[in-house]
Formats: sequence, structure tokens, C-alpha cells
Amino acid sequence: MEFLLKKFFWITALLFCLTSCSDTNKPQVAFYYWKTSFYLSQTEKQILKANEVQKIYIRYFDVDLHPITEEAYPRTPIYFVQKPTVKTIVPVVYLKNKVLLSAKVSVPDLVEKVLKMIQEMNTANQLSCEEIQIDCDWTIQSRDKFMAFIEAIKQKSKKKISGTIRLHQIKYAEQTKVPPVNSAVLMYYNMGTIAVQSLNSIYDRSIAQKYLKSVANYPLPLKVALPIYAWGIHIRENRILGLRSKLTIEDLQLDHHFSMISDTQFEVNESNFRTGVFYRKGDVVKIEAITTRDLKEMADDLSDNLSDTPEEIIFYDLDEANFKNYETTVYKEISNRF
Repeated sequence: MEFLLKKFFWITALLFCLTSCSDTNKPQVAFYYWKTSFYLSQTEKQILKANEVQKIYIRYFDVDLHPITEEAYPRTPIYFVQKPTVKTIVPVVYLKNKVLLSAKVSVPDLVEKVLKMIQEMNTANQLSCEEIQIDCDWTIQSRDKFMAFIEAIKQKSKKKISGTIRLHQIKYAEQTKVPPVNSAVLMYYNMGTIAVQSLNSIYDRSIAQKYLKSVANYPLPLKVALPIYAWGIHIRENRILGLRSKLTIEDLQLDHHFSMISDTQFEVNESNFRTGVFYRKGDVVKIEAITTRDLKEMADDLSDNLSDTPEEIIFYDLDEANFKNYETTVYKEISNRF
């Protein structure tokens, strides 16, 4: 009897250890925050709590070229209405590629301006950070300057520097080069061209599969960013007028000015203004969105091709408007598929 009890004890302990280790190895859930003011609604707070979120990547500002001086300057910095209460925040700087292409912009000056702005914002809001993320869709033409910028900001800041990586930069890494960052985030969205036809430009599995085999060989540790946003493509006479952010199928189904003409398209049946945008009778709005099924498919495909389990799955982006079509804990469920 004593032998059986001991055996039962060790089997139970082993199973507990295996379960605990398995849970520990699963990626953490994180979010990008991409608004111009930081304020979390009760729904957004509930999502963070339900999915055990400890980290938010916050867009601090864009770096653009000034239209008159053509110098690099911080554009649309975020305003903190609230102080973030999560354990860790990571300032994200969106660096426009044209800044790197400008002969008037030097790397030392750019690094100085970026770090000064981050420090001023942190000081003003009593925030601190151990990591800075640079979001930039650099090209072969801007490659060398971008690599120099990353190296310089890493040396001067004495912080961890992470960077965003697009699928094409992974597949053609020999041409675009691998940035000297501490870690990288694979942006697994915005894969196609925004078009009138039915293709979903946010995510298309057939496009993704052309790049997936390259992911396993990328020499940097990869976290993964997945999309949870939707938008509308505003079309008039077969021409695209623009993108209408945070617009969903449900929004237009509830608006009597729009009639559903396909699974993803609505026709304007009466001219109207909606959130400051004029929709003329006969215009078409094509909704592009991501379903839970899409997210599961992305997670499974990436899990099959990544060489290691990602440390984090970062969802873009933290906004109550994006949570309408998902279960509260879906973000944790998706991260557990890796």
C-alpha cells in the first residue's frame, strides 16, 4: 500500500510539473496601443485582466519630415490622460522611411531627437522603460542608414532595442539585412494591396504561405503581432477614395443608409455623412476584418513554421472598438496555440 501511495505521489508530481512547465512555455499576451491619447475604458481594462496582460507597447510618436524645414520631427505624440497600470510599457516610435532617405537627416541627430523626446515624455508622465521599439518599413535604399540608426540608438540609450519586421524583410533578409536589435516582432498583417476586388489586404493565407518557410531561418528571436482590427475601403465609381478605420460589418448593418450587397460589401442607398465622411448614393464600402477562425489559422501556420515558441503574441490594437466580435479570453486562447 505504501509503495502504491509513493508511486501515486510521484506520478501526480510529474504531471503537475509537466503541466506547469507547459503553461510557462506558452507566449504571454500583449497589446499595441495606437491612439493619440492614452485612456483605457472599463472594457479594455477587463480584456487586459482576463488575458493576464502585463505589457503594452504604446506608440509614443511618429518621426516625419517637416514640410518646410525638411528636418526630422516628432509628429502626433501621445497624451497620457491616465497613467498605464500594467507592469511594463514599451515606447514605440514609428519611423517613416522617407526620413531615412533624406540627405538632410543625420543618424546622430535623429538618435538624439528620438531619445530626448522619449525621455521628456517619460519624465512628464512619471513613466520608465527598459526597452524601446522602432517600427519602420525600411527598404534596400534606406537599409544602411537604418542599420546605423539602430546600432547608434542601442549604444546611446543603453536599453534593449526591438524592431518590427515585415514578411518581405524576412524572406529577402540577404538584401534587406538583419537589423542589430535585441529582438524582433513579426508583423503578420497588411499582407496585400488595398484593392477594389474581394481580396482581404489585412490577411490572406495564400500570400502568407509564400513567405512562411523563410520564418524558421531568421536569425533573430521573433515575437508575433496579430491583427484584430477592421476597416472599410470607401469606393466610388470603381476608385478607392480612402480607408475608414474602425468600421465593421455590424456598424453598417445598423445604419439604414447602407444596404448589404455581398458578404463584405455595402452600397450607399442614401447620401449621408458618417463620422465626418461624406458617402454619396451609389458608393460602395468593402469591409476587411479578421475573424477568430483567421486568428486560429494564423497561429497554427506560424506555430508550424517558427523555429522557437514566441515569447509574446502582441495583438494590434488595444481598442474597445476592436473587441466587438471576439470572446473576452480569445487572446489567451490564441497565444496558447503556439
